[in-house]
Amino acid sequence: MTSFTGKTVLVTGASSGIGRATALRLAGMGADLVLVSRSREVLDEVRRECEGLGAVALVAVADVGDAESVEAAFRAAATRFGRLHGVVHSAAALSYGRFQDVPREVFDASIATTLTGTANVARSALAAFRESGGGSLVVLGSLLGKISTPYMSSYVTAKWGVHGLVRTLQIEARSTPGTHVSLVWPGGVDTPVYLQAGTYLRRHGRPPPPVDSPEKVARVVVRALGRPRRESPVGVANHLTVTGFRVVPGVFDRIVTPLMKAGGLSRGEVDNSPGNVLGPQHDGEALHGRWGRHWMRPAALVGVAAAAVAANHSLRKRT
Repeated sequence: MTSFTGKTVLVTGASSGIGRATALRLAGMGADLVLVSRSREVLDEVRRECEGLGAVALVAVADVGDAESVEAAFRAAATRFGRLHGVVHSAAALSYGRFQDVPREVFDASIATTLTGTANVARSALAAFRESGGGSLVVLGSLLGKISTPYMSSYVTAKWGVHGLVRTLQIEARSTPGTHVSLVWPGGVDTPVYLQAGTYLRRHGRPPPPVDSPEKVARVVVRALGRPRRESPVGVANHLTVTGFRVVPGVFDRIVTPLMKAGGLSRGEVDNSPGNVLGPQHDGEALHGRWGRHWMRPAALVGVAAAAVAANHSLRKRT
C-alpha cells in the first residue's frame, strides 16, 4: 500500500460521501490534508476525524463553481503546507426532473458546480503542479458520464463534459513530466448526494443498484493518486451498462425510463426544491446515505437481464 506520509493532498467535496471517505482514508495513510467544501461546520467535524487518525488537516471553505474561491483554497494550502502533491476533486451538485421542469437557475448552478467547478479545480491544481515539478490529480466522474438517463439532465450534461475535459487534460499532460490526471467513474454509491439533490419530480433520487460504499470508491481514488491510471470504473455493472447504451441504443432507450423509475427514484412524495444546488445543506452531509449494498434488488436483476438480452440481440444481428 502506497504511503502518503509527508505528502499533502487537497480534497474537494470533503464534507460528505466519497470526498469524506477519501479524506479519512488518506488521513489513515499519513497524508496532510486540505479539506474543501462549502460547509465549514461539517468540514470542522471531518478535520477532527482526520486528526483523530493522526493527520494534520486544514479547512478551506470554497465553492468550486467560483474560481476565485478555489484559488484562495489553493493559496491557503500552499501557505500552510508548501508543496501540493495531489488533488482529489469530488464536489458535484445535481437536480432531478424532466429537463423543461428544472428551473433555469437550478440547471445552470448544477452545471457551474459539477463541470465549471472541475475546470476551476483542475486549472488551480495544474498550476500548482507546474510550480512544484508535478503532482497527481484524480477527478470523480460517473457512469452517467458515459451513458444517459431521464430526469438527470444537468448531471448527465455536466459529467459528459467532465469526462471530455479529463481526457483532454490527460493528453496534454503527456508533455508535462511528473503531472498525472486520472478519472474514477463509479455507478451507484451509498452517499447522501441523492437526498441532497434538487428535485422537481416530487421524489428524491436514490443510487441505482448495485450500490457500492463510498469507502470502496475511496480505495480506488487513493490507488489512482499513488499509481495514476487513465480511468478506473467502480461498479460491477458499469461496463455492461455502457455496452448496452452503445451497442443497442434502441433497446437501451426503451428500458432505461422504467428502470430509472424502479431503481433510481425513492418511494414517497416530497416537495419540489433546489436541494443543495443553490447553497449547502449542512444537516444532510454525512459519510453514508441510507441505502447500503442492495445487490439483490429486483431492479438490479431486471437491469442485468435486460442488458444481457440486448447483447444477445446484437450478436444475433451480426451473425
